Amino acid sequence: MTDPIRKALVVRGGWPGHAPVEITDLFLPFLKDQGFTVEVSDTLDVYADAERLAATDLIVQCWTMGEITGEQSRGLADAVRAGTGFAGWHGGIIDSFRGDVDYVRLTGGQFLMHPPGFVDYTVGLGPVEHPITAGLADFAVHTEHYWVATDPANEVLAASVFPAGGDRPQDVVMPQVWTRAYGAGRVFVSAIGHKADDFDVPEVRAITERGLLWASR
Repeated sequence: MTDPIRKALVVRGGWPGHAPVEITDLFLPFLKDQGFTVEVSDTLDVYADAERLAATDLIVQCWTMGEITGEQSRGLADAVRAGTGFAGWHGGIIDSFRGDVDYVRLTGGQFLMHPPGFVDYTVGLGPVEHPITAGLADFAVHTEHYWVATDPANEVLAASVFPAGGDRPQDVVMPQVWTRAYGAGRVFVSAIGHKADDFDVPEVRAITERGLLWASR
């Protein structure tokens, strides 16, 4: 008999400024309540364990910056391509392993910059109808505002506006939440989540939780 319980693997570490332990701990009870068995890894070596990843339905990564080996990167990409879900937020997924182009192809985007400090901005939802954002409305946040480079093949679920000014002659609409297919796997990315209280915003919490479930096999 096939084990009916889904398996989640939380991989966390890297730069401590994104509180990888504190913030991933916010979602461990949620995943368990949703019927996942949850394993936590504080090393990227797990990405080189093909058998372990093949048995994993969802990888949640919060690992900012750092270095990933070719073997680890290939192992992660192969697992997602075969159907393992991959999900994360903020720098823990799109400010990771900057020298690895294949990793950026997996996530569909990379952090480039943010204005100094925390700023107020509005996250606008749509126009795509999607279960991750269903029933939610545009919302305001006070946190880092990520400027990102993204793959046009992404399905953008939410965006924000960088207003004209400085070296920007016009307003720029910037993706903030997106999904993408990678082989048989699903990838969910949210740019929001620098600090734990970002997830006190109900829409941020709902989008993140729904995104984890959507990405899972």
